[in-house]
Amino acid sequence: MRRFFAVLIFISLSYHSAFAQVSSEKYLNGVSITGITAYGDYLWISTYGQGIYRYSMKEDKWWNYSIRRNNLNNDFFYCIAVSKNYVWAGAVNGLYTLDLRRDEWHNRKFALGGEMGNWIRSLCYDPQQNVLWIGRFQNLTKLDVSRQRYSDRMLMQNNDAKTNTIKVIKLDGDSLVWFGTENGVFKYRKRMSMDNKNAWQFIYNKDGGFLGEGKSVSISDMLFDPESVWFGTDEFITLKDPDFNLGGIFRYNRKRGWDKITVKDGLPGNGVYCLARTGNKIWAGVYSFDKREKKDYGRGLALIDRETLKVNPVDLNEIKLNSSKITCLYFDGSNMWIGTDDGLSKVVIENPLARWTATKHEQVEKEKQVKRRR
Repeated sequence: MRRFFAVLIFISLSYHSAFAQVSSEKYLNGVSITGITAYGDYLWISTYGQGIYRYSMKEDKWWNYSIRRNNLNNDFFYCIAVSKNYVWAGAVNGLYTLDLRRDEWHNRKFALGGEMGNWIRSLCYDPQQNVLWIGRFQNLTKLDVSRQRYSDRMLMQNNDAKTNTIKVIKLDGDSLVWFGTENGVFKYRKRMSMDNKNAWQFIYNKDGGFLGEGKSVSISDMLFDPESVWFGTDEFITLKDPDFNLGGIFRYNRKRGWDKITVKDGLPGNGVYCLARTGNKIWAGVYSFDKREKKDYGRGLALIDRETLKVNPVDLNEIKLNSSKITCLYFDGSNMWIGTDDGLSKVVIENPLARWTATKHEQVEKEKQVKRRR
């Protein structure tokens, strides 16, 4: 028993070995994944080039909405959200809505913001208020789902159009919504009117925000825990403008201030595509930006300890990923779904992996139980 316990401890401390014990499956080979979400037993996936997929996790069965299937007139989508009765997908030509009761898609375009205002870059459904938040290249839209009523709002700050380009929207508990833009982030107290100035707070790389780094800070993803807000940011640098978007992962402690994680701390790349969380670990899909070619290159996946900020790059071969461009992550409570530019993978989160995704308290309790058995 002691020998078995020693082996488990060794595995739990070795990230590569832990992943070697985890089963993974690959789906949708060759498909570029842009968004993953779920409702009930169904997983919904938006793609860039193959329309929308639905997967029954219970029946292990796939459906596809696409031009090829003649049940959708667009194949290129950037984001997806879902409720009991609707699926919403964002495209460059507006919002697509699937009425699940009728199995019919409809396309809506927006007048405010011009042609670029119809590029839907982010979606977030709030089940508590039955509201869909729609982030557009220009302006923010709130959809009251029950009334099917849309309301638009311009968020521009400091006469900077980048602050009105909504890239990511996330719910923070039951009272806050965060809107990440190409230059800063808005925090909104959702129980207050959108017209109430006290409902909003804007944070950017001035006045101590984001450590004051770079010419601007472009938000690519966000995560929340009781003490902190985690921001993934874009890297976009050129020979003429090497400080434009420096990238990195920021941890904003709600009481104490800011920390930053970069390649200097072991991150494989400063650009961040996406973030996810399992227990005490932050998962990050990262990239680097070539300032000569002006192109991003996927640099794989990293795991970050929420307490120590220690970074551990993941060997993609051990979780059978064919691509290092990790575009989106979704944790369903049992599996981590990993979207890439070359398909979708499912990694089953279980022992011994669970030993190091658990909190420190959970780990101590498990070790005590093992000792009692001895």
